[in-house]
Amino acid sequence: MRITKLGHCCLIVEIKGKRILTDPGSYSTLQDEQKNIDIILITHEHGDHLHIESLKKVLVNNPSAQIITNTAVGKLLDVESIKYQILEGTTSGTFLGVLLEAFDARHEEIYEEFGQVQNTGYFIENTLFYPGDAFYNPGKPVDILALPVAGPWMRLKRAIEYGKEIKPRICFPVHDGILVNPELGSRLPSMILPKLGIEFRVLEIGKEEEI
Repeated sequence: MRITKLGHCCLIVEIKGKRILTDPGSYSTLQDEQKNIDIILITHEHGDHLHIESLKKVLVNNPSAQIITNTAVGKLLDVESIKYQILEGTTSGTFLGVLLEAFDARHEEIYEEFGQVQNTGYFIENTLFYPGDAFYNPGKPVDILALPVAGPWMRLKRAIEYGKEIKPRICFPVHDGILVNPELGSRLPSMILPKLGIEFRVLEIGKEEEI
């Protein structure tokens, strides 16, 4: 599996000859110029995960890309007449030969009910689990974990605990776009998780990594 981090939660995941783009949000712009995207996964409706104008640019460059998302996001896409397919709850499906599994969980609490929208994590080919904005345990072995490390809904302690709970072979930080210095969200996990047998790798923005 090859992974390129474009910023915050926007990734390009290459597997089985397909290129999957995750969460084209407002905290990243490199997605606007990407081509040869086959699938677009959108976990939830918050602007740092779904930026409509950016998504439109992605679709101009990739008109045949299939959007996979949940009902809440779908309602916003309906307004823009953007086509999509629903994968939510605890369902799975094969898209362009790639197995995708959905795991719904409400967005982690920011303050009471504020912002607790439908959030759908996606498991790609039983290899990479990208939970979106929820510390959800899919209840099955995870080889690679996209680990949220910063946000108004979390403490870094919780991120480390989540990594310990999931016990992937390797994890890398996402949801770090609000940090002035992204290293702040990586320093402590890199000190603790490797001692537990979990590799913690920081992905350089725009650089393809074999994981």
